[in-house]
Amino acid sequence: MIDIRFLRENPEAVRENIRKKFQDAKLPLVDEVLALDEESRKNKLRADTLRANRNALSKQIGGLMAQGKREEAEAVKAQVAADARELQLCEEKEAEYAEKIQKIMMTIPNIIDPTVPVGRDDSENVEVERFGEPVVPDFEIPYHTEIMERFNGIDLDAARRVAGNGFYYLMGDIARLHSAVISYARDFMIDRGFTYCVPPFMIRSDVVTGVMSFAEMDAMMYKIEGEDLYLIGTSEHSMIGKFIDTILPEEDLPLTLTSYSPCFRKEKGAHGIEERGVYRIHQFEKQEMIVVCRPEESKMWYDRLWKNTVDLFRSLDIPVRTLECCSGDLADLKVKSVDVEAWSPRQQKYFEVGSCSNLGDAQARRLKIRVKGKGGKYLAHTLNNTVVAPPRMLIAFLENNLNADGSVNIPAALRPYMGGKEKLIPVK
Repeated sequence: MIDIRFLRENPEAVRENIRKKFQDAKLPLVDEVLALDEESRKNKLRADTLRANRNALSKQIGGLMAQGKREEAEAVKAQVAADARELQLCEEKEAEYAEKIQKIMMTIPNIIDPTVPVGRDDSENVEVERFGEPVVPDFEIPYHTEIMERFNGIDLDAARRVAGNGFYYLMGDIARLHSAVISYARDFMIDRGFTYCVPPFMIRSDVVTGVMSFAEMDAMMYKIEGEDLYLIGTSEHSMIGKFIDTILPEEDLPLTLTSYSPCFRKEKGAHGIEERGVYRIHQFEKQEMIVVCRPEESKMWYDRLWKNTVDLFRSLDIPVRTLECCSGDLADLKVKSVDVEAWSPRQQKYFEVGSCSNLGDAQARRLKIRVKGKGGKYLAHTLNNTVVAPPRMLIAFLENNLNADGSVNIPAALRPYMGGKEKLIPVK
């Protein structure tokens, strides 16, 4: 969410930003919020005037009574009462204006970084860099669920009977591999100086609207019926929410945290062949990283965060690339974002396994996350990035470490988490 003062002083810059995001339907909102802002400020000025008059007149009443001027004092009392009634109406209007302005401001997209490529959707995202050599083996790579089934490692039919589509049972070596990847990712981030955290898996509505746009909320979040609680779609939601309505000492920054959680997502609109299996599901587990920092440090942290993910995947012998998200593919709160994509030998293309985002002060403004420095208080910047998100990450792992005989290599970095195993041997 942008600052109302910025919009007031730079309305054309806000309009141009909306155009870059191909959200022209939101252009009238700029004039609408400016008109409301003007009325709100006029109303506030009148309220301030009435308060000042009330204080001045109240002082007169005592003096007039002391002088025996009862009639004049009663007239002043009547004026004070009339002003009080008008002030009450002004205060009610003030709350109404504030609510209307807030609602509109939360739908106007954040100002994107000047370096973000302009494009309509994810088809216009721009490849930045590749890490590792993509390999296509001389044997056929089965679909990921077929690989898992050779290890008796997955049961989708039972999951459908229990919970419906979009769920799974992982078992045996595949389940152990899933947990090993999460544990390895946790220790990988701890070794890089991040503090490990397990957050709440449910959050209140004020946190939901603080960390994401209304469109994201509708597409992702599961509501707990009868309670003001939502299941988290990622631990970033809880982790940023941890600092709601707080004032952080500047000397405590940056806050660098890595968090584990299950994630729950509606996945509205998911379709296509790659939605089969465990590629796009309603429940999964994830290791996340978040940073709360000073504004001048957010660019540096953005680059460090996505590099952490690249380094982790390369340590597991998985080729990856980074893809700069274009303007139309950025969620409304994001300033800049890069996807990390892993190589799929079966598809002979890359697919998304993580996303790193700089949200500037948008989340901090909504959640009132402030920093107290020598020069006063200011809003923090927040960033987040996926470390790993099995089971999608397992797809990349299994495909890139599969051998012709159906066995799967365990890279050295992961062996301590797999009981020292160097290979997984299929049972069928």
